[in-house]
Amino acid sequence: MVVGELTEEVDVVVIGGGPGGYVAAIRAAQLGKSVTLVDKDELGGVCLNRGCIPSKALISSAHHYDDARKELFPGIRTTAELDFGEVQRWKQGVVDKMTGGVRTLLKGHGVEVIRGEAFFAKPDEVRIMTETEAHGYRFAHAIVATGSRPIELKSIPFGPRVLSSTEALALTEVPKRLIVIGGGYIGIELGQAFARFGSKVTIVEGSPSILPLFDAQLSRLVVRTLKAQDVAVHTDALAQSVKEDGDGITLTFTVKGEEKQVTADYILVTVGRRPNTEELGLETAGVKLTERGLIEVDSQCRTSAAHIFAIGDIVAGPALAHKASYEGKVAAEVIAGHSSVVDYRCLPSVVFSDPEIASVGLSEMEARERYGNIAVGRFHFAANGRAVALQADAGFVRLIAEQETGLLVGAQVIGMEASNLIAELALAIELSATLEDVALTIHAHPTLGEMVMEAAEVALGSPIHILVK
Repeated sequence: MVVGELTEEVDVVVIGGGPGGYVAAIRAAQLGKSVTLVDKDELGGVCLNRGCIPSKALISSAHHYDDARKELFPGIRTTAELDFGEVQRWKQGVVDKMTGGVRTLLKGHGVEVIRGEAFFAKPDEVRIMTETEAHGYRFAHAIVATGSRPIELKSIPFGPRVLSSTEALALTEVPKRLIVIGGGYIGIELGQAFARFGSKVTIVEGSPSILPLFDAQLSRLVVRTLKAQDVAVHTDALAQSVKEDGDGITLTFTVKGEEKQVTADYILVTVGRRPNTEELGLETAGVKLTERGLIEVDSQCRTSAAHIFAIGDIVAGPALAHKASYEGKVAAEVIAGHSSVVDYRCLPSVVFSDPEIASVGLSEMEARERYGNIAVGRFHFAANGRAVALQADAGFVRLIAEQETGLLVGAQVIGMEASNLIAELALAIELSATLEDVALTIHAHPTLGEMVMEAAEVALGSPIHILVK
């Protein structure tokens, strides 16, 4: 490696090693490009280290603990003792395994990995600062994938008792009391997880309902579970200020003008994420930003500087790991001369709440606005033998199709394994399948997947296992 004033030549520089960056680097290497990936933190980004993977590990542990202590299945008597320190060690083991796998994959594809900070020194050159050296890299193309960070409230700054999701995932003990500001997917997922571990949880959400990006029919079942977990939920609520007192912290908030207070051990703030686009020298490279600090890109992930691409949380759209990975592949393929473009028609969204929520394509309201006449088929978990046997009969599968052609345009699932069931529906929309295609696909029995077929039959007016008027 050349250091000092000398500059090394490389085909592609990728800035950021998260699920967008490392996937882009691997795909570019597969397509014959020399690739250097730089990240100032651990490989895998927020997703593998401080987000998706550790949170799902904790959620899984919380479910097992809660099921054991509540004797979920008839005839089975259990006792449960929680060693949260061991849970955290196991969670970190999961993280280490996944990040180690990423490191092996990058090495196997010949990607040079540098731990350091990168910024654009010229339109075609980056400087990479490590702890001991500075490296110059002249590139033909660059992919910016620097991700995002939690938004901090000015009136409630982060501190020892005001946590972002990063600190909440690293707690060494289960708090007796926890306040969650923000009832979106991160707040609901972590709030329910800690409630299952035994915390008394209060959720404060500014919108009229929790999970405001999902329709009320989906979020209603989550609200029911929250009540069963003794979680206090305040909607139309605005956080005002906090005051630390001894071993606790008190939040003052208003609900429709009425002032309220609640005290807890910690406050978890989950009100959104901010793109990491500062201190990259993007103006030097000729890359334009929006007013929100996002990078402007076209349908090929290309920025205003034609040789520089941007993907993931720093561009428009939902901050989802699988979106970033998808865009990383598109960017790498365009660099290699392919005609790839992004198409978000089948981009699924998942909330690992209880019960799980997943959606893909158009919502029922969006479909009505676009097509006018639509066919809707809904099949409930309570009518599915596998779901009943699993003691998981809350929820439903809903398919939405254009009425005249039967073309599937949207789907939502709420219930056990919704995160896995949505994949078949995303594929069906991707392949332009019709309701008849789905209904005629033989599904194994007894499975949760049968509900996809059954929902299609409902939409076609020929259901077998439920009665409809």
